[in-house]
Amino acid sequence: MSELPKVLPPGFEGIGIQQPETSKARNTELGQNEFFALMVAQLQNQDPLKPLESNEFMSQVAQFSTVDGIQRMEQSLNGLANSWQSSQALQASTLVGREILVAGNQGVLETGRSLRGATELASATGQLSVSIFNTAGQLVRRLDLGPQPAGLSHFSWDGLDEQGASAPAGSYRVQAQAVIDDEIQALPALMVSRVESVTLGSGAEGVSLNLQGLGTVAMNQVRELL
Repeated sequence: MSELPKVLPPGFEGIGIQQPETSKARNTELGQNEFFALMVAQLQNQDPLKPLESNEFMSQVAQFSTVDGIQRMEQSLNGLANSWQSSQALQASTLVGREILVAGNQGVLETGRSLRGATELASATGQLSVSIFNTAGQLVRRLDLGPQPAGLSHFSWDGLDEQGASAPAGSYRVQAQAVIDDEIQALPALMVSRVESVTLGSGAEGVSLNLQGLGTVAMNQVRELL
């Protein structure tokens, strides 16, 4: 008795299942109707002295059912992924022009505006400070925020240096530190930035946000919407 041809539906190469070389050459598919027609032909033409055993028959049926089930599951997952990406893209589009809080220590000072951000405290502190540095690494301003509770502590720099003069617009680096248990500890910074546009990724890349002066971040990096 000839073996059942093993032909997989198209699209399975992407999940690690490869078509047999002979199937690729002929570019044929074994559909459900063809499969059962072939099974009937096998039963009708089997050797009477060596009838098809029930376990062999069920094995062949199971093989086809598995392949068919994987194909249907793949189609369902693709549809779900497309739907999720469309929903995420719609949500992201509403953020264009809005300000968000994201992790990072680089901020952009605009003329006539303040540079804003936050830092996160694991526990309360008696003294929190934020230092602002220019692109040359020089200290421009130190903000003493005093005692702060655990959680997010927001800050705002008005753009004035230590002498009270206006600092030029541009990019600045922020460094936060706090006194906790009588020790000075560096803290992670988060910066406020405006969403300029949205980029739609493909596959697992998802949707990303293009921020003013801060480059691109993923949607899941947004900490707060302001």
